[in-house]
Amino acid sequence: MPKIIDHDQRRREIVEVAKGIILKGGFEAATMRSIAAEAGFANGALKHYFPGKESIVAATFETILAQISDGVLDAGAPQSSAEATLRAFLEATIPQDPEQIAAGRVLLALWEYAMSNEQLADLYRGHLRAWRTALVARMEAARAEGAIRDQDFGLLANEYISTAVGATVINLMYPDGDRIADYRAYIDRFLARLR
Repeated sequence: MPKIIDHDQRRREIVEVAKGIILKGGFEAATMRSIAAEAGFANGALKHYFPGKESIVAATFETILAQISDGVLDAGAPQSSAEATLRAFLEATIPQDPEQIAAGRVLLALWEYAMSNEQLADLYRGHLRAWRTALVARMEAARAEGAIRDQDFGLLANEYISTAVGATVINLMYPDGDRIADYRAYIDRFLARLR
């Protein structure tokens, strides 16, 4: 009886290998040859799952964005109050442990690649739009609850997202998490401004 292969699982495994290679050696290290070798495939076997490096990079980018989005949205699920939900959402956007900081390294390499790939750039812009929409909705819910005052939530969401993206980049220089406390304090100040 022929062996049944879960192609989706194989694709996920290849993406994880690519992510690990990018994390260790940067984007340039993730060649088809290095990915195949690390995944335990013959050189041309990756073509059964991905037509080329660009499609592996796109899948890796999509996977990382999905993991980030899932983590942010899960943390921003309804809590005891709308303000607690907003705080959880904000905290989820800042890398808070070495693994999340390392994911930022992979994301940084993929951002560089996305600058010359309109499809990937569009994918990231869509991620930012969804993130902004979710943040504004949580601020509006906190306002409706009376926890924060009415103000331009779109403008504040843009400011916060810029800070969170900046935190992702800056934390790369502090992989042990030395700056995490600074960003938690920023969240406290941001919420105080909203009140």
